[in-house]
Amino acid sequence: MAIIIKKEPEQKTITIAELLPEVIAIRKRGMRVCQICAAWVNEQFELSYSFANDGNYQLLTLRVVIDKDVAVPSITPIYPSAVFYENEMKELFGVKVENISTDYRDKFYRIEEKTPFGPESEGE
Repeated sequence: MAIIIKKEPEQKTITIAELLPEVIAIRKRGMRVCQICAAWVNEQFELSYSFANDGNYQLLTLRVVIDKDVAVPSITPIYPSAVFYENEMKELFGVKVENISTDYRDKFYRIEEKTPFGPESEGE
């Protein structure tokens, strides 16, 4: 029988300028991107980038809080699989993501309302 020791998840709030250097360092540690989440909270976007290391059950989340007009750099040059998360943030929330490796240009989902979860949605 294997004994599994689970580490407490770590969350770190960073600036946009710190995002790419942090993601590069995380990649060098052998962690994989496991989710990227966007939320529109208190008139700002909260972007959460989560990374996991399956070998030691480590979970690390980087949190970036930005205004709606601020662009965030794509992490697809470092983690190509982030392309789907970033297109989702862009299309559903209206997050400005720069230099996505494959930009679906708001055609990732079949939706009628533009950015239904973002600041420009009808629910605001």
